[in-house]
Amino acid sequence: MTALQLIRPADVHGFESAAGAFLAAREAEHNLILGLCSNLRTRTYGPAPPYFAAVRREDRVVAAALRTPPFQAVLSTIDDPGALPLLVDDLLETYPDLSGVLARKEDARGFCALWQERTGATYRLKTAERIFRCIRVIPARPVGGELRRADPAERDLIVEWLIAFTLEALGPDEDVSTVASIADHWLGGAGRWLYIWDDGGPVSMAGASGETPNGIRIGAVYTPPELRGRGYASNCVAAVSQAQLDRGRRFCFLFTDLANPTSNKIYQAIGYEPVCDVDEYRFEPGRV
Repeated sequence: MTALQLIRPADVHGFESAAGAFLAAREAEHNLILGLCSNLRTRTYGPAPPYFAAVRREDRVVAAALRTPPFQAVLSTIDDPGALPLLVDDLLETYPDLSGVLARKEDARGFCALWQERTGATYRLKTAERIFRCIRVIPARPVGGELRRADPAERDLIVEWLIAFTLEALGPDEDVSTVASIADHWLGGAGRWLYIWDDGGPVSMAGASGETPNGIRIGAVYTPPELRGRGYASNCVAAVSQAQLDRGRRFCFLFTDLANPTSNKIYQAIGYEPVCDVDEYRFEPGRV
């Protein structure tokens, strides 16, 4: 049998040329990687160049990975288990201080076990998530207010809400030092749409970004605690999703935290269907 080969494309265009068809064949499962590629065509992330890798057997790609430092590595679905050791070894050589990995549940566990074997580092599950896809929006129970685009004049509020969203979703130890610049990207457009549900003033927000060949990812969904339970988030996400479908997207995707049954129930009620589960792990220092 022909040996597996890991290749390192120099940029996003080379990565899409090498692995784009493989990723697009399971667009929902790979929506995060595909969306990051879309964004990387027009802007850079973080203090260092992105990492791109594809593993192939002859002309068939069996795995791919992307990282935008300082964030965790994101893995595609792994079609050949032999690809995992190649990715682990290459990432270890390139990033011995890698912070973590995000991948389908079984692939994430396999990667972490190999990383621990190579480095002695421990790992912990940060978030167990589920990818959802929506093709047709089911209208939410009507509430007061309406959807509108976020106004740059609301930047301070957007920053406040994004910080609250980050700490709630990722934990109180999460670094929020870059949130202000993230807010500027949201408000600046260029492949991102940030919306507000307005009922006599802002009461909820949701965004759409990271276009894939046929879809887009919904994220940054946040409603202040004192305004929850009134249907604002359901209406906001439903309206944002419909707006994106109306502009020609065939699918909308989103990630949910499995520890939050309320949000999982809300999204399914407006037409989102589960695709697969993914886990995010964080690494604790060990030997290298």
